[in-house]
Amino acid sequence: MRNTAKKATVRLSDIAKETGYSLSTVSKALNGRADVSEETRQTINAVLKRYGYSRKATSTKSQRIIEIVFQDFDNVWALEVLRGAIREAKLHDLNVITTEGGNRQHPDSSWIDNMLRRQTDGAILVFSSLTRIERNKLHSRGIPFVLFDPFGNPDPDTLSVQADNWTGGVIATRHLLALGHTNIGIITGPEEMMCSKARLDGYTSALAEHGIEADPELITEGDFTTAGGYAQAISLLERPNRPTAIFAGSDLQAMGVYEAARQLGLRIPEDLSVVGFDDVQTAAFLGPALTTVRQPLQDMARAAVRMLVEALSTDDVLQPHIIMPTSLVVRNSTQQLEG
Repeated sequence: MRNTAKKATVRLSDIAKETGYSLSTVSKALNGRADVSEETRQTINAVLKRYGYSRKATSTKSQRIIEIVFQDFDNVWALEVLRGAIREAKLHDLNVITTEGGNRQHPDSSWIDNMLRRQTDGAILVFSSLTRIERNKLHSRGIPFVLFDPFGNPDPDTLSVQADNWTGGVIATRHLLALGHTNIGIITGPEEMMCSKARLDGYTSALAEHGIEADPELITEGDFTTAGGYAQAISLLERPNRPTAIFAGSDLQAMGVYEAARQLGLRIPEDLSVVGFDDVQTAAFLGPALTTVRQPLQDMARAAVRMLVEALSTDDVLQPHIIMPTSLVVRNSTQQLEG
């Protein structure tokens, strides 16, 4: 006689505990994956049968799918991330789908249930993170996820990839200091985001190296958008003692600085030096070409995909937290301060 109570409440974690296999192995066996030995499959199937579990008559997926979750997908930054992910996914015979919604801290509330219905094999979450309950829901189904440029400090057991934002802030500010600028404004990203804090800390550290105390009046908070960069640049450049240089926390914000300078009759770089952050594809084609800190977005996305591939085949990802180096790309938007 079948135990119907067990059938109603059986979870993959129950099967994993009883068989001694990992959640991912149980999930693979359940989904008919070829990378599970026949002996392992028979052991798991025997326990499933004892629990009264029966598979639904569904067709086997011919392709594995990973999902990238963006807050919004209306700028070149997101396109760079997607381009890198697609290129790496092709090498592993993976399909990529995208989801838009939620905010910087969390995906849309309906996302996780919709993702499970889509039978996604893994996910890359841009900025945002998940609650403990949501993480457990994915873990129990053997679905790995990676935080891309995480909003806050990721948990030790959560996969993540990010850039060395502190060093990026240091080298951007050192570059401007080397050109003779000491009155340097900064437009950060949202203050609650880890990457924004790190870039600001890099800025203040570089100033301190030269015995300069950061002026709160020169520190403004943006939102990583062009419109936000424009608004904050206007507030900085209309000051009586305006900055001679601005470090924008993103290339999109730097584009807003360009427009603010144009409207105020300031020439870049003759009257105002500007440094961005990201090195998106369009940065080199601004007039003048933007000096910026290169955040290797495509490489970061490719690394995130590789982490998912590894997590789908093993329980121990060799490098669960990746921090990629940043570098300065000097173009034509900065110059030596005259006078």
